Amino acid sequence: MPEEPKAEKDWRYKKIGRIKSFDRIKSTKAFNTVYRKTDKTWHTPCFVLFYKKGDRQEVAFVASKKLGNAVHRNRAKRLLRALFISHSDQLRSGQYIFVAKPPLLETEYEKLTQIFQNTLKKSKVLER
Repeated sequence: MPEEPKAEKDWRYKKIGRIKSFDRIKSTKAFNTVYRKTDKTWHTPCFVLFYKKGDRQEVAFVASKKLGNAVHRNRAKRLLRALFISHSDQLRSGQYIFVAKPPLLETEYEKLTQIFQNTLKKSKVLER
């Protein structure tokens, strides 16, 4: 069976809402580098943002066992990922790590969006 044209594949990825311009931070060494040599750290009631300037565009979403079982941790990462995708075209290049806190799961999405926007503005990682 022949493969689908590339244009259709791209269309499906856009519909899902993937983070195209950013790669994932995968290695422990990369995580530790961002944690230790971070340029900006912002604490909010719902999450913590670690940002390190750089040429590469990388992102990671972290949820510890303090949040609860796997269902709660995955939901927290999905929420942070959705917020990040909605603002990813406005962000500067660099390495971002978002660490979820327990109140994230109890906060309404509209309030989370507002907190996320304010955090990005205060931390001056927005290009525009």
